[in-house]
Amino acid sequence: MPAEHILVMGGMTPDHASAAATSGCSIGVWSEEMVDALSRADEVVPVHLKIDTGMGRFGCQPEEAPKLARRINESSAVRLAGTWTHFASADSDAAMTRHQFDSFTQAIESLGVDPGLRHACNSAGARHFPEYALDAVRCGIALYGCQWSGNEPALTLRSVITHLKTVNKGDTVGYGATWRARERSRVATAAIGYADGVFRIRSNRGDVLIRGHRAPLIGTVSMDAITLDVTGIEGVQPGDVVTLIGRDGDQRITAEEVARWSGTISYEVLTSLGRRVELHYKD
Repeated sequence: MPAEHILVMGGMTPDHASAAATSGCSIGVWSEEMVDALSRADEVVPVHLKIDTGMGRFGCQPEEAPKLARRINESSAVRLAGTWTHFASADSDAAMTRHQFDSFTQAIESLGVDPGLRHACNSAGARHFPEYALDAVRCGIALYGCQWSGNEPALTLRSVITHLKTVNKGDTVGYGATWRARERSRVATAAIGYADGVFRIRSNRGDVLIRGHRAPLIGTVSMDAITLDVTGIEGVQPGDVVTLIGRDGDQRITAEEVARWSGTISYEVLTSLGRRVELHYKD
């Protein structure tokens, strides 16, 4: 893939312009200062002009776009390769999304120059408003296989059981003794904790998969370990695989399900895995 097909969308300051220019990537811009800084580069830099239509994070106001587009067009060191905006609520607010799209297309029409590649849809936009695809879409969470029915998730998170014990009725497990056995129970410890991306709010919330069965997470999540009630699962032993996200037999736990147990969204679940988590890639 040519580097120009990679768009650097995040915010940067003019001090980053030199490094950005030499990357070969397309650079998102929305200020005269950044355009001028990139214009001092020794090579032509492809840029995508960001127009803020309601996200309120990055981008110039629609009425500022024509002036910036002309400034880019007049420079010999930057080239307007694209124009874009970002939907704020494409998964929940159709009226706002339509308003954003209309504002964006009107701004493009007012530029007075070729806008280059036009793009507005993120994952939610591409799913719910395919008619707004324009020249390209920017799928993020969808690439993980999340939030799209029929897509196979791209990530599985697993650990192993490192310890197994029997506790008596009334015994407690974990910091703060937040779980107490209602009967004689089998408790497994797995080698993963909040340092690895299992949020502490998961204490006594949700399940994992062991031997194709769901096992409740019990007790407080520790830095390096979680504890699981495996009383009803036959044959559990140290070394058994524990699936936190993914499929085991007929059972499956999704990132969205983990997010509900964690009081957050699947995006945060997937981007919060710790550096100690060993990665394996499959073709």
